[in-house]
Amino acid sequence: MEIVKEKSLKALVVKEHGPVDNLLLEEVPDPIPGPGEVLIDVHAASINFPDLLVIDGTYQNLPPRPFSPGKDMAGVIAAVGAGVTTCKPGDRVAAQNEYGAYAQRCIVPQMNCYPMPAGMSYADAAAMGLTYATAHFALVERGQYKQGETVLVNGAAGGVGIATIQVAKVLGATVVASVSSAEKAELARKHGADHVVRTDVPGLREAFRDQVFKAVGKRGVDIIVDPVGGDVFDASLRVIAWCGRIIIVGFAEGRIPEVKAGHLLVKNIALIGLQYSSYRDREPQKVQQVQMELFSWYATGKIKPHVMAEFALQDYKQALLTVRDRKVVGKVVIRMRD
Repeated sequence: MEIVKEKSLKALVVKEHGPVDNLLLEEVPDPIPGPGEVLIDVHAASINFPDLLVIDGTYQNLPPRPFSPGKDMAGVIAAVGAGVTTCKPGDRVAAQNEYGAYAQRCIVPQMNCYPMPAGMSYADAAAMGLTYATAHFALVERGQYKQGETVLVNGAAGGVGIATIQVAKVLGATVVASVSSAEKAELARKHGADHVVRTDVPGLREAFRDQVFKAVGKRGVDIIVDPVGGDVFDASLRVIAWCGRIIIVGFAEGRIPEVKAGHLLVKNIALIGLQYSSYRDREPQKVQQVQMELFSWYATGKIKPHVMAEFALQDYKQALLTVRDRKVVGKVVIRMRD
């Protein structure tokens, strides 16, 4: 195996957990892929909220330090290790890892690499990673979506939210999007939401139910995809239909809600968790199939990520702070190479 060395290979490195200021831009040695691994020249990496938790040291899975954070990337394969059969040097790929994407070169297991459609930008490929896979697994694998059902998407202007709106529409759902501002409402509609309800209203508990029932009727919604938690989740419980399914994918609001079992019993509600990375690690072949379906939808214009901004590598702090301060609609991407 021959690897073309780079004169100056840069990466964002965590040596001590803490705020974004703890993240350092440094030169690092060239990594070498082992059996079943590929080495990727990373061109773009997207920021996911869990990346901030990893930097801070509060995420459930933390790699040994020093390390480069980042879970989503897109680039070109520079070299492959022994036994790699799914891709070759020169292939343009999107890829996912538990960490390492915020580096100009990253080693990834071959099963976590996904060939990009022709004409797809690196920014779009990186932005589609975790969010669109989460949306697909939430609706199809965990939610068992049935044709013609109604889906409520909370946090609908975020990365997972926009992805879930788009995937739900491809599947044929009627989509209700919940958002916290007029700007976010406009974005949700732009990406396909049939109805929009607001969470920045007084008396959320009653107002949320009134808005949803006005949109779709008092039967309520069949599936709720919730990356928000907190008060929005509590209000959502009141609009779930009989035999409805609530898919929990995160707690962006901060408070992890608690549910009384009696609420689930009375309406035959299923409360379902989704940790997408578990599928990536345990059933990579299933993830491959989902990624290929998502890319086929992208290639035919059915879905497209909303990349709010692209930042140069040297502007990484501004990029991360934009996500930390919840100023993002859609996704933010770091260009790892000029």
